[in-house]
Amino acid sequence: MTKRGLVVGRFQPFHFGHMKFIEWVANDINYLIIGIGSSQESHTLNNPFSASERRDMIKKSLGTKIRYEIVEIPDVNDDSRWISHVEDICPAFDLVYTNGEKEKRLFSNRGYSVKSTPFFNKKQYSGTEIRNRMIDNRHWMDLVPQGTIDVLESIDGAGRVRRLYESYTYRD
Repeated sequence: MTKRGLVVGRFQPFHFGHMKFIEWVANDINYLIIGIGSSQESHTLNNPFSASERRDMIKKSLGTKIRYEIVEIPDVNDDSRWISHVEDICPAFDLVYTNGEKEKRLFSNRGYSVKSTPFFNKKQYSGTEIRNRMIDNRHWMDLVPQGTIDVLESIDGAGRVRRLYESYTYRD
């Protein structure tokens, strides 16, 4: 039987922790559905990159190493409807991979098998840490795959994050 797995993340930006997580999951299944969560969000301090930019980061970083497809999952802000929302958007899946307690509960209650995964240096490989390094003009490129670097350089991603931070800071 083909096992199809689902992972959902914001990928703001896609980093080595995400890559290791996806590679770990890919060893357990035949096909992976990667959900870009909060896909409607962009150009904010916590979600600076658009869904299409995040899609490009993932595709350029993963290449053809694994069998996958990417779907965009906008927020519905309603736990009682979220799983139905994901099911409507995504192709069929058998397994869900997450370490989020709420997500584990919601998918399990709907009858899905849910698996936890190891954390891959969560403190270092964190979108928040990477964005903070961009704001402070500290080195961040060693935390992300080359595909992410290529996308971020093409859109001046680090500059965007700094500008968003400055506009947010000066609103006070």
